[in-house]
Amino acid sequence: MLGWLWSLVPYQQVARHLLVEEGEVVIDEVAHHWVVYLRPLLEVVAVAGVFVAFLFGPVSVGWLLLLTVFALLVHAGWSALSAHMDRFVVTNMRVFRIRGVVSRSIATMPMSRILDITVEQPALGRLLGYGHLVFESAAQQQGLRDIRYVGHPNARDLTIQRVVQRLGLRGPRKVRPPG
Repeated sequence: MLGWLWSLVPYQQVARHLLVEEGEVVIDEVAHHWVVYLRPLLEVVAVAGVFVAFLFGPVSVGWLLLLTVFALLVHAGWSALSAHMDRFVVTNMRVFRIRGVVSRSIATMPMSRILDITVEQPALGRLLGYGHLVFESAAQQQGLRDIRYVGHPNARDLTIQRVVQRLGLRGPRKVRPPG
């Protein structure tokens, strides 16, 4: 039953945005960390409380409580679906972000434009294993400046740095002599 229900949830189609004929392949596809789903979950818990108030409360305000239940459920579902449909993708040529449920927004940055990546991990992020990536590039105002709530942000940063290094964009590799 849960498998069938999960199959109804839409998924962001990353493959259709790849330059396959140019040899572009996905290195890492990053979804949000589970912590972004806590707020929608708390809203669903609030729905349960309001629904109990609807069942046992005064009839005169029952319509308002039922409307509140409906509004909270819609908001929680939309928030969770919006977070689920937000993807950050690292390929061998570029990084891009696809987000949106009904309408789509795609922001792309070639690897050669990435000047610096800052990894920010708040105290709670260090405990739970999430952080934020802040990209610095020549064009500061773009859709890829802040990627928030990324699981294992240091590993994701190293993945991007490896791709940049393999492309030869940061100077020659230094080969250490054996010994």
